[in-house]
Parts: sequence; C-alpha cells; structure tokens
Amino acid sequence: MSLLSSPDGDPSGVAKKTAIDKDLKRIVQLDKATTRTGLRNLDMGFGLLFVMGVWAYTYLQSGTTDGYAVIAIASIIGAYMAMNIGANDVANNVGPAVGSKALTMMGALVIAAVFEAAGALIAGGDVVSTISKGIVSPESFSDQSVFVSAMLAALLAAALWVNLATLIGAPVSTTHSIVGGVLGAGIAAAGVSAVDWPIMGTIAASWVISPVLGGIVAAGFLLFVKVAVIFKEDKVAAAQRWIPVLVGIMAGAFSVYLVMKGLKRVWKPETPALFAIGIAAFLIGYAIVRFIALKDTSHVENNRKSVGQLFRSPLICAAALLSFAHGSNDVANAVGPLAAIVTAVTAGTVSAKVTLPLWVLAIGAIGISIGLMLFGPKIIKIVGEKITKLDPIRAFCVALSAAITVIIASGLGLPVSSTHIAVGGVFGVGFLREYIVNRKFGQAALKPAIVEGEPPPSEDMVINRWAKAKKRRLVRRRYLLGIIAAWLVTVPASAIMAGLLFLVVNAFL
Repeated sequence: MSLLSSPDGDPSGVAKKTAIDKDLKRIVQLDKATTRTGLRNLDMGFGLLFVMGVWAYTYLQSGTTDGYAVIAIASIIGAYMAMNIGANDVANNVGPAVGSKALTMMGALVIAAVFEAAGALIAGGDVVSTISKGIVSPESFSDQSVFVSAMLAALLAAALWVNLATLIGAPVSTTHSIVGGVLGAGIAAAGVSAVDWPIMGTIAASWVISPVLGGIVAAGFLLFVKVAVIFKEDKVAAAQRWIPVLVGIMAGAFSVYLVMKGLKRVWKPETPALFAIGIAAFLIGYAIVRFIALKDTSHVENNRKSVGQLFRSPLICAAALLSFAHGSNDVANAVGPLAAIVTAVTAGTVSAKVTLPLWVLAIGAIGISIGLMLFGPKIIKIVGEKITKLDPIRAFCVALSAAITVIIASGLGLPVSSTHIAVGGVFGVGFLREYIVNRKFGQAALKPAIVEGEPPPSEDMVINRWAKAKKRRLVRRRYLLGIIAAWLVTVPASAIMAGLLFLVVNAFL
C-alpha cells in the first residue's frame, strides 16, 4: 500500500503533501520578503548615518556662523539629492554592462562608485552655476532670503521626485529634475516673467531629441556589427578586422567626450585640439586591440556568443569612463544650489556663479557613491535586464552611442540628457533586434515546408503564420510607456512640488 494513500485507497496523503508543500512555499516567500524588508531598512539606516555625518561635518564647518541652521538644512537636502542621483542616474552607465553579464552587480557597483566619486572630485570644478541652465536670473529674486528659500525648495523638490521615480522603477534625468525645481521655485518667488522661456523650450526639446538620437546611433552600430561580423560565415576573421576599428572609435569618442563633459570645468580645449585628441585616441585604441588583444584568437569559436565576448573588456572600460564623466558633470545637480545657499548665507551675496568649497563637493561625490551602492541595483536591473535582453555586443553599442550622441548634439548645439540617451540606446537596440527576429520568422512563415502527400498551405494559412510571427515582442512595452510617462512629467512634477515647497520654506525663513 502506498504511503501516500489512506487505508481505504483514498489518496488523501497526496492532498496533505500538496498542502504541506504550499505551506512551505508560503513560509519561504515570507522569509524572503522579511529578508528584503530587513535589507531595505538596513540600507535606509546607512543612508541616515551618512546624512547625520553630513550634519555633523556641516556644524564643524559653519557652526559658529550666522544662519548655521539654514546651511545645515541645505547640506542635508544636498546629501539626500546626491544619494538619489546615485540610486537612479548612475544606473544608465553600468546597467547595460550588468545586463549583458560583462559585469556582476557588485563589480558594477564598485567600478561606478569609484569612478563617479573620482569624476566629481577631480573634475567637478571649483565654480558652478547657482541657477541650473540659466533658466532664472538671480537678479529676479527680491532679496537674499527669498533666493535661499527658492534654492532650498528647488533642491528638495528635485530630490523627492528622483526618489519617487526610483521607487516606481523609472530612470529619469536628474538634470531635468533640478531644472523643474528651479523653474517652479523661480515662478513662485519671482513670477512667470523671471523665467527664460526660450531656454526652457530647448530643454523641453531634449525630451525628444535625446532618446531618439541615442536609439538611432545605438541601433546603427548594432546593425553594422551584425552585417560586418555576426552575419559573416567566418565570424572570427570578421571580428579581427572590425573590432579594432570599433574599439578605436570608442577610444576616440570617449576621449573627446571626457574632455568636453568630464573635464569641462578644468580644461576647455579648442575644436582643433579636440579633433587631434580624438584621432590620437582612435589610433592608440586600434593598435592596442589589433596587435595585442586580438593577436591570438585560436581560443575563439566561430559563433556569435564566443565572438561577442571580445566586446566584454571594451564594455567595462566604457562603463567606467561614462561613470567618470557623469560624476564630474552631474555632481553640480546636487551641490550647485547648496553652494549657492552657503555663499548667500555666509557672504551675503547672490550670484549666478559661486565658488564651490571642497567640503560641499565632497558631499556630492560621496553621496552619489553611497546612493549607488545602497539603492542603485533596482534601476540597474531595469535598464540592463528588464527593458530588453542585452549581450556584450548590444551593450557595447549602447555605451558607444552615449558618448557619440553627446558629441554630435554638442556640435550641433542641441540640448540632450545623458539619461535619456542611454535608455534610448537600450530601446534602440531592442527594437532593432525585434525587427530582425520578426522579419526572419516572417520570411520563414512565407516559405513553409511542403510535406509530401499533403496539399500546399493556403494563402490564408500563410498570412496567419506571418501575423503570428510578427507578434514577437522583444522590448517590454510596459517599461517603454512607463519610462516615457516619467520623462514627460519630470519637469512639471518637480516644478509643482518646488512651488509649493517654496511657499512653506519662505514662510519659515
């Protein structure tokens, strides 16, 4: 008699075992949920420790000055904003590398944290704009206290919006967030006439320009790699011919990108110098890969996966360089308004440009790295894994498009967002892959095999097969729609919050 059956033959033992299995699954799920909650609480605890450390350090720096309370509050909000930048924006630099398995999550977090902090501290600059993108003139504010209230409201609104976007899993532009905050606070403090609306128009244009350009450039490079390497019969020989060229292009593009964006606060060479830097970097990158890295390819098998692994090292370098440039460029989003508040309180002046104290810059640099380590994995997984499936080749094309698109846009005078470019690049390679796969299946449907002894398929049958083949979706639409919606409401949402916060902050100050 079966041990799973009752004496009268009723298999009640099976039902009991099934119930026990379900209970065990519930216990395991509850245990995992409890662990996740505990880890989130632990992360929040570490974040709170950082904020308290910022408060203590601020006290040491300015505890004896008038207006210490305002500086302390501004420093805490700046630290909070920096952590949110790390949690959300940095994912665009390393997400594709993680999704393609070129980097582990921990490896990506370490590389990004180190290079983000290095970029902020080395090339973050000692002078920053107090009003992001010049959308509101400092002279528009009636007095110093109104200016300080506006900056506090703008910074807090931007931080709150980026935090909310991270919670719902939407990668958004922190630059647009602070722009929206300054816009809303500026209107509330000085009226609609204080805003430079033509500049706001160019910023709004970047909502469309950035992702479209990023997607087109990334898809273009992926199509080239497929035609020149992947679709060739001898993939290894094709890789030996073209990978050095692609890596050379990456080296040249990133060299120019780093000088234009990553080092712009410490060095601004003329256009001929930029061309020379790009060409020199291209030749060096080409030589290194052509004559050193690919000298021995006997271990490389003649298939797509094996050839794709040759892109792994360049992809890791690209993620590190993107992080460096991002840290140097976007640290001002966290500490620009903070530096303006510190200057306004301590020196009693309101200016469009202010000196950036080292301790203020350190808050931004360290905060970005801490936010990335504690809260960054969520957005990294979405960008690298959830939108579409990435491999080293596709991720390399996304990283390359990020640098090249910024260079093209800067040359044309077009405003772009690095966040929108990177995510647009992910969508671009995903939609190109979807098109190629559907076209392949569609062609197979139009040429069905003829089975001996059976009539050939009818026209309706062929059309049905084609329709089914076209239904394959390799880009998750819900992420596409959700991210676009978040992009569209970033500036209005942060502006509304900043306007309301200004009324509250100004009443207290």
